Amino acid sequence: MTFATWAALAVGLLVAVPIAAHLLRRRRAGIVELPTARLLATSPPNARRRSALEDRSLFSIRALAILGLALLGASPFVSCSHLTLARKGGGSVALVFVIDDSLSMRAPIKDGPPRFDRAKQAALELAGAARDGDSIAIVLAGSEPRVALASTTDTDTAKAALAALEAGDRGTDLPGALAIARDLVKNAPQRDRRVVLLSDLADGHSDAPPLSLDGAMLWYPAPELTAASDGDCAIVLAQRTGQRVTVRIVCSPGATAQGRTLDIETEKGSAAKTVVGEDSEAVVIDVPEGADGDLDARLSEGDAISSDDYAPVTEESHDLSIAVVSDTSLTHVETGGPPPVEQALAALDLGRWVHALPSVPDHEEELSKHAGLILDDPPGLTPEERRAVASWVEGGGTLLLALGKRAAEAPLGAGFGSLVPGVVRFRTEPPSGADVTKCGFFGQSAESLAELAPKGRVTLDHDAMDGAELLCSFSDGEPLLVRRVIGRGAVLIVTLPFDLETSDLVLRPAFLSLLDRFAEGARMRGGPRVVEVGQPLVVPGATKLDAKFLSALDKDPEDVTIERHPDALRVPTQRIGRYVLSIDGASDVRAALAPPTEIDLRPRGIAPTALDTSLGGKADQLDAAPYVALGLLGLLVAELALRLWLGRKDEKPAVTRG
Repeated sequence: MTFATWAALAVGLLVAVPIAAHLLRRRRAGIVELPTARLLATSPPNARRRSALEDRSLFSIRALAILGLALLGASPFVSCSHLTLARKGGGSVALVFVIDDSLSMRAPIKDGPPRFDRAKQAALELAGAARDGDSIAIVLAGSEPRVALASTTDTDTAKAALAALEAGDRGTDLPGALAIARDLVKNAPQRDRRVVLLSDLADGHSDAPPLSLDGAMLWYPAPELTAASDGDCAIVLAQRTGQRVTVRIVCSPGATAQGRTLDIETEKGSAAKTVVGEDSEAVVIDVPEGADGDLDARLSEGDAISSDDYAPVTEESHDLSIAVVSDTSLTHVETGGPPPVEQALAALDLGRWVHALPSVPDHEEELSKHAGLILDDPPGLTPEERRAVASWVEGGGTLLLALGKRAAEAPLGAGFGSLVPGVVRFRTEPPSGADVTKCGFFGQSAESLAELAPKGRVTLDHDAMDGAELLCSFSDGEPLLVRRVIGRGAVLIVTLPFDLETSDLVLRPAFLSLLDRFAEGARMRGGPRVVEVGQPLVVPGATKLDAKFLSALDKDPEDVTIERHPDALRVPTQRIGRYVLSIDGASDVRAALAPPTEIDLRPRGIAPTALDTSLGGKADQLDAAPYVALGLLGLLVAELALRLWLGRKDEKPAVTRG
């Protein structure tokens, strides 16, 4: 409130004047004894009782009058406002609220509530203006966009759904949310159809073209949501390698984390801390020995959003780590360098994730840190290696197995077991290319396999094809690429080795497509351990999945609803923290971190037509002065009536005893 408002309200302090007058009037009078008073008859002290009644009644009325005068003086400065809805021709309206529930909406409006609270309030005000025949739907713009309420004409249901909404830590997808809203409103029976956008427009793309909506009316009724706010800094990654924790901090333009304290916490308290310096891109902290269990990284207070000042510390990520076992003596390239498969992975910008192994690990623990494994024409697998690889695949790993002459000549006791059932045979009769029409797995690059002419190939037994998916075949119908699903993982079997002596497969575009699809499948099947909030945690092949959310801000775990999709089970992420999964009885801990794009609080533009005041949105000012003045008039009438009544009592003759 302004100084003038406070000055007007200060008039209310004058209520002390009638209090003082009341107390002074109530002072007990002195007593003077008259000798002749004994000769007079006794009468009741009516005057004293009347004086006491009059003091209390008039005091109350006059005190209220003074307070009313203070309110009357302040009422021109105090007003209430709410959004209004203008109707075209007075007809019914179809409204679809697109409400941004992303991380940036947690930032407060300057000297006001959080942006999300203001957006909810605006939606409730507009829903309160709805009449019979109007319809309301709700779409949430946090990534991934979703429908929170389908179109309904039940205003009470819509208000309840709006009141139940909560802000999250997701990213923002305004174009996607507007597209969903357009589809919802386009079939509405009302002629007046509007998509109401309630967002701060901060989606990390402030330089993108202004938002607009083809085929529907876009209305932006609360531009105060884009008001400037204090800057924000967030922890977008906290990763541990041994006793060292690397924390990445991102700040909005103009903001800095310099001088703030970065603390690495355990359940028992602080394990290590440091003051953030000028370079906050990567802050490295050494934690002491014995700092085991869950670690959390936390920035001290000092910016617009507090929820992104925290992040769970995760182990060094191996989401895209791919192990390769290839005999360099048999797969050498004339120009030198690593085997062709490693060079192809480097060409796909996956080289930093590739780990060349001298042999196949015979312990599952050695494979658990990899999402994918490539075996290039191995001479069979020992029983220990078979058990380790099969168990790893069943747990969600993806194996790419290239079979050639060495695989067919596996020594006694070595084989592939459940990975490739039956006998593997190598035949030297070359087929005449691949059947492009049956190689859709490779997409457009399948054309490059039409002239494939290897010097030999592997044939598989019927057992290996039982339940398998044929992804590509030679022109004679024999398999070139087969996929077998085992547990939560998969095995891709190629009936050609990755060497230049047997074929030129590794030189064709289809080979890059194969590795690209393999890497993507490995990442999805293994399930990324760290995602941005809003991205789901994907668990393919699981038959039973339970999930709980755990945040350092709230130690009580919360149940998370599992989403069932045809290809996998998914765990939606709504907030920053840990997600404890139970996958077929086995426990697994994953994490969701703040999306870096949400730290940029600068709004993107919006089409001028969305700000059209003819649609409504003007604030109605409610002046309280007439109501206060009416109350003062009532108090005046009450005082006059009280005085008239007391005056009549004074005129009645006193009754005395003779």
